[in-house]
Amino acid sequence: MAPSSTQALLSVLSGTFVGFSLGLVGGGGSILAVPLLVYVVRIGDPHLAIGTSAVAVAGNAAVNLWHHARGGKVLWGCASVFAVAGILGAFFGSTLGKMVDGQKLLAAFAVLMMVIAGIMVRGHAPTKGSDAHLNSQTALRLAVIGFIAGCLSGFFGIGGGFLIVPGLMLATGMSILNAIASSLLAVTAFGATTAANYAISGAIDWLIAALFLAGGALGGFAGSHLAHALASRRGLLNVTFAGLIFLVGAYMLVRSLSLIE
Repeated sequence: MAPSSTQALLSVLSGTFVGFSLGLVGGGGSILAVPLLVYVVRIGDPHLAIGTSAVAVAGNAAVNLWHHARGGKVLWGCASVFAVAGILGAFFGSTLGKMVDGQKLLAAFAVLMMVIAGIMVRGHAPTKGSDAHLNSQTALRLAVIGFIAGCLSGFFGIGGGFLIVPGLMLATGMSILNAIASSLLAVTAFGATTAANYAISGAIDWLIAALFLAGGALGGFAGSHLAHALASRRGLLNVTFAGLIFLVGAYMLVRSLSLIE
């Protein structure tokens, strides 16, 4: 069924907000995609919202990956091992997610949002790091951490950058700048895997996903430009946005628990 004109407009506006927040504060912004699709766009089925969100996450990450790749910041070897292992995890996680009751899934998602808010308040890791070398030990660490991150990403239909970035740094010792850039390969791969799994079940609204992506591109452009102007207030922006994520998560948790039989 085609979305109404109101749903179409709200899809673009919601995508714009997510793209804007990603451009402005970085990691954590895509976590708002699912609650916006459920409570603003009014996609009634949580599984449909998660599947549709996965398409938007993968699309936005792919665009940002291209930009970072042009700057030479992506460490392709490490990123590829992490992504391949994570694809298996994302398939497993998304398969499990489809079997969980929709309201219980939203309740778990809400708890995850509040955890992410806490991580954002703590701030980013130091920017220094050693050169990352891919060897057997590093590859094993990347594979294990990548699989775990992929499971969580697939289960909740999120990009998982807040897990992937520290995971890459832990496994290889790479700098946060390289980790942010390299994480986008995994985010793209995880999102695409989750989207494909949900698509098999017909749990994606492709038109809403396209509208959400279009809005995200516009919002990301505006957010990135504003981020440069407000660079000196980055800490305040992160705390404010983390507060918003926490409040939305708390609302989702209360509402979902009230609907669980």
